[in-house]
Amino acid sequence: MAAGLAALLDDIAAFAKLAAASLDDIGAAAGKASAKATGVIIDDAAVTPRYVEGLAAERELPIIKRIAVGSIRNKLVFILPIALLLSEFLPWLLTPILMCGGAYLAYEGAEKVWEWISGHDAHAPADGAAAKPTRVDEDKVVKSAVTTDLILSAEIMVIALNEVADQALWMRAIILVLVALLITAIVYGAVALIVKMDDIGLRLAGRESAFSQKLGRGMVAAMPKVMSVLSTVGIVAMLWVGGHILLVGVDELGWGWLYEQVHHLEEAVHGVAGIGGFLGWLVNTVASAIVGLIVGAVIVAIMHLIPRRTKAAH
Repeated sequence: MAAGLAALLDDIAAFAKLAAASLDDIGAAAGKASAKATGVIIDDAAVTPRYVEGLAAERELPIIKRIAVGSIRNKLVFILPIALLLSEFLPWLLTPILMCGGAYLAYEGAEKVWEWISGHDAHAPADGAAAKPTRVDEDKVVKSAVTTDLILSAEIMVIALNEVADQALWMRAIILVLVALLITAIVYGAVALIVKMDDIGLRLAGRESAFSQKLGRGMVAAMPKVMSVLSTVGIVAMLWVGGHILLVGVDELGWGWLYEQVHHLEEAVHGVAGIGGFLGWLVNTVASAIVGLIVGAVIVAIMHLIPRRTKAAH
């Protein structure tokens, strides 16, 4: 009996070691997958702050919380099961679906560029209504942000999935859950910090320390410019990410000429001493943004023409 108990304890110990090794593997794989999606994480963090512009200060964090909850729902309820099923049974379908999301991002970015150029905000109130105070529709803000997040989250999850494609299905599922939770916490934690930076500055400005007061006033004065820059970066990021998704997708579907030209340009600058890597990244980013702007502009033109033709028909 003692021998049997000893054997059982040995089995339990062996199982515990195996479980610990599996957890280590899962942690390492989740970290690797998250690192590969760093570029999209930065884009997500840059895009989101523009959704809280114009909101009352006390409503910023609650709205960011709602968007973060929507992001978790996007990743775990919608994207995760679909991505796992497609990767298991229809892996070829992931690229076209992701390209549709890329086209949507390109459209969103190009529409904002059109508003800059034309001086017309598609969401501005009608003539005569500009002087009236308007209440921000928080539900609409959250819905728009969560819709955009769906595309960015899909790319993050697909990138992460590609990094662990050789793992068993259950391992992929656990890793993607960890990636989803980790990235959402990083992105929306950073967004919350950014949008509340002016409040932190005000508190510092109210302290007795001269240094704290100076730092606080500087933060308060800088935040409108920072938010403006982040809003611009967010729009450019949508064009960049959307265009990159389309470039890579077209290449994976077998039409590689366009992406080959981008690679040739990258290689041409990669040898520059000291900054070759950065220049290569910059070339890829600019090329992706141009593709995103072109595709987005076509979609914007179509979306603007359809309503006019409908009105003309009536």
